[in-house]
Amino acid sequence: MAFTDFRTTRNALLNGQTTLPEVVESFLSTIEKTNKDINSFVAVYPEQALEKAKEIQKKLDNGQAGALAGAVMGIKDVITEKGKQATCASNYLRNYEAVYDATVIERLKNADAVFVGRLNMDEFAMGSSNENSIFGATKNPHDTTRVPGGSSGASAASVAANQVNLSLGSDTGGSIRQPAAYCGVVGVKPTYGRVSRYGLIAYASSFDSIGPLAHSVADTADALHVIAGRDANDGTSADVAVPNFNAIIDSPDSNIKIGVPAEYFGEGLDPEIKSVIEGQLQKLASNGAELIPIHLPHSAYAIATYYILATAEASSNLARFDGVRYGHRTDMKVLKEQLAAEAQQIKERIKVAGGSTEELDQALKGIDSALVRMYKQSRTEGFGAEVKRRIMLGTYVLSAGYYDAYYGKAQKIRRLISNDFKDAFSKVDVIVSPTAPTTAFKIGSNIDDPVQMYLNDIYTISANLAGICGISVPVTNHSADAMPIGIQFMADVYREDNLFRAGRLVELTR
Repeated sequence: MAFTDFRTTRNALLNGQTTLPEVVESFLSTIEKTNKDINSFVAVYPEQALEKAKEIQKKLDNGQAGALAGAVMGIKDVITEKGKQATCASNYLRNYEAVYDATVIERLKNADAVFVGRLNMDEFAMGSSNENSIFGATKNPHDTTRVPGGSSGASAASVAANQVNLSLGSDTGGSIRQPAAYCGVVGVKPTYGRVSRYGLIAYASSFDSIGPLAHSVADTADALHVIAGRDANDGTSADVAVPNFNAIIDSPDSNIKIGVPAEYFGEGLDPEIKSVIEGQLQKLASNGAELIPIHLPHSAYAIATYYILATAEASSNLARFDGVRYGHRTDMKVLKEQLAAEAQQIKERIKVAGGSTEELDQALKGIDSALVRMYKQSRTEGFGAEVKRRIMLGTYVLSAGYYDAYYGKAQKIRRLISNDFKDAFSKVDVIVSPTAPTTAFKIGSNIDDPVQMYLNDIYTISANLAGICGISVPVTNHSADAMPIGIQFMADVYREDNLFRAGRLVELTR
């Protein structure tokens, strides 16, 4: 029996058509056959997964299984799972093993999900293509010459390749939704604070969100219901009730007000994507939806605002990786030899030039202390090029003389962008846009052009700036280049119910 989405798998389990060990074996077999081409999993633990499946099967037999029994999952390698690696795809944490479970992991375990391994990503979640990884690039299952998106590219690719039926990713500026669009799956970025960030290794703390990816809107709704909710370990998690989304999934109200912003359908959008999305909107309108033109006047500033604020937070968050407390540390023996050799070279130059003792002392003071040099070399060796770029950008905008001009001004614009959405949501239930301006691009085509790479997130970044929720749902897998196209909906804070309603209506009419 072939297994794809979670709900179908669960129904088969409940009807006695299969067993969970058989399900897990099937997914592990697919991983073994396909991972060498896709490179989505960076660690797989089959024995543990099968042992867990046997335990949960007993619960299924007794009618006591949790809400996610039947979910076979991969976890992005930025979310801590006790006793498992949490590398963030970085040399800095190459050998790091997590000492505690993230809150989302704990909740998934309590709901009887089975984890089969750790998923590749852009280093420290910084990237839009999953090319910035010590494990190598993840490939798009629809075309292995193309990227799967980023930074949760492997989370999307693993679902698209049927290696798992659910996965977890993180979204700081579109890192769940953009890969979902590129790989033709569903991806949800919850409202900021809806899901605990405890155990998520931080990139930008006021932007980061954990969310699910799956084959269907229903599956993401089931997963979100489990992982959402207040957590005492995360002071930013919201004490807001989590609704049961089943009624919305089973019978979505088609009378939905959809805001269509002119700013998201103009220059820079691939004409085919525009045509496909407009065609889908007409189907929704024919089914009872109301399409309402709106404006988000500050959208033009979203990219610049995001890359000021997010890099500033990254600079601060990544300062903890210093080679002292944990993570990569440069070879201290080699370092001491380097410092001794530099000191000796200075002494010889001073001696040849006939310099004084005072000149020698002054020259030696110019050599970094062993501690300072250890910081520098550890970070130089540990971080990749994109992470270094963002740390330097963030440090610059936070530096004396530039803080007000860049960081302070960006915070003000962030508020204006948020206000644009508040105004829009007083008139509409959801706001629609493309998820990405193009379909998945070729591996290597944008790697040397950071500005072009950053523009791939132009439609997703605003949701993170405003702290609202968003979903990407595939509209078609049959574009001119045979690649998936995604449609994005955004909804007001804690209105994931509207996201799931819009997404389900797309599934029923596409």
